[in-house]
Amino acid sequence: MQKKIPQEVIDKILAGLAEPGDAAIGKIIGVRGPVVDVRFDAITDIPALYDVVETRNFEGKRVVLQVAEHMGGNDVRCISLSDTLFLQLGQRCYNTRQPVRVRVGNELFGRIINVFGEPVDQLGPLDGNDWRIIRRPPRFDPFNTATKFGEKAEVLVCGIKFIDMVFPMTKGSKTGILGGAGCGKSVVILELINNIVKQHDGCCVFTGIGERIREGYDLFEELKEAKLLDKVKLVFGQMNEPPGARYECVNTGITLAENLAEQNKDVLLFLDNVFRFIQGGQEISTLLGRVPGESGYQPTLSSEVNSVEERIRSIPGGASVTSYQAVYVPADDMTDPSVVAIFSCLDTVLALSRDLAQKGFFPAIDPLRSSCSNLDPRIIGQRHYDLAQKMISMFAKYKSLQRIVQVVGLEEIPKEDQIDYKRGEKLINFMTQPFAVAEAFTGKKGMFIPVEDTVEDCGKIIGGEYDKMKSADFYLINRAP
Repeated sequence: MQKKIPQEVIDKILAGLAEPGDAAIGKIIGVRGPVVDVRFDAITDIPALYDVVETRNFEGKRVVLQVAEHMGGNDVRCISLSDTLFLQLGQRCYNTRQPVRVRVGNELFGRIINVFGEPVDQLGPLDGNDWRIIRRPPRFDPFNTATKFGEKAEVLVCGIKFIDMVFPMTKGSKTGILGGAGCGKSVVILELINNIVKQHDGCCVFTGIGERIREGYDLFEELKEAKLLDKVKLVFGQMNEPPGARYECVNTGITLAENLAEQNKDVLLFLDNVFRFIQGGQEISTLLGRVPGESGYQPTLSSEVNSVEERIRSIPGGASVTSYQAVYVPADDMTDPSVVAIFSCLDTVLALSRDLAQKGFFPAIDPLRSSCSNLDPRIIGQRHYDLAQKMISMFAKYKSLQRIVQVVGLEEIPKEDQIDYKRGEKLINFMTQPFAVAEAFTGKKGMFIPVEDTVEDCGKIIGGEYDKMKSADFYLINRAP
């Protein structure tokens, strides 16, 4: 086994200022974008799959390579997790003989790190020495026949009326927010962070995967203003990063969440955007010359998604890991293979509607395309469950009557249908609410709405207590008039 070599010596070897000695040294024989081929002198120096190979570019900056394939002989093909600009043929590379690791200590609270655990917030270096490998198999929890019915689910109130009323969340569940560009996925995620982290006793890990750094900066400033940074760890692999960094970023975030859960702390794990993780894997697959599937995605799509989703789990009898995942839907096609691979792993699917978003209904959740496994009287109570089922039926009837009303007019349909149509319209309007994170744009103050108040108000609308009021009076309000 290779003995530990000081970092100063490695730097000198890579710069050509010292002889390799016992270090496993190779040299670059090919660079094609983020794909780098490396040849080692001895077969004993060849790194294992997913091990890290370090090198330096022309300017002396550290470049991290991850082994993706063994090509035969002493050659390996690597995917760069750093920018490959100014890499040179013949440049020395060092086999670290270990996979990508990340810091997991408490010093990360309030800091922004990249996929390697390096700070990117310009707030100074990090001092912790507690490191974890980011690629780990899912934890195996043996089945216990004594608790075969599971522990009683604990409802997690998020303060958003539509979600709490019709799509309730529980601790340890996985919630996906699906929608195309401009439907409001990130805004819902930010509102969930704003509402839940303030009420939550545990910790939060936000993982920004392949998204705009502007959004990450806005989130950081909002958390700072709300004095919540001491509860949040942030991991960013933004859209300008190589595909390898965007792909591995999700593993870094999950590793931080696992570490906090092992300390018996309840964790909220936010992933924005899971589709960019798949996109990074697709780019890597193409660069490595693998034959794509019929839809153009990587042939290992399902296994890659499952390997990540299976790691997001609570510790039985201990801390919970509750995840909220924003998922971009390409061309608003809910049958896209990437979307199908993700929502098959989710407990709750919140499908955002472009039509509702264009009409100004926020959150733009389509109740007839969304689903929730937690909508159960044993979890939320019988009255809440009955009202939620009536609401879903009313939404369905409202949608079926909508086109008829547009053609013949409201007065031409039967009286009973008129009542159901008006109540359904009031419910759709009442399910909108001003968000605290969007106050600068709407001019209306957002607030956390207790679920008891939402259940009471919805019961009154369904019961006909507000039949004499206009539907517009229920638009973007926190409580019923």
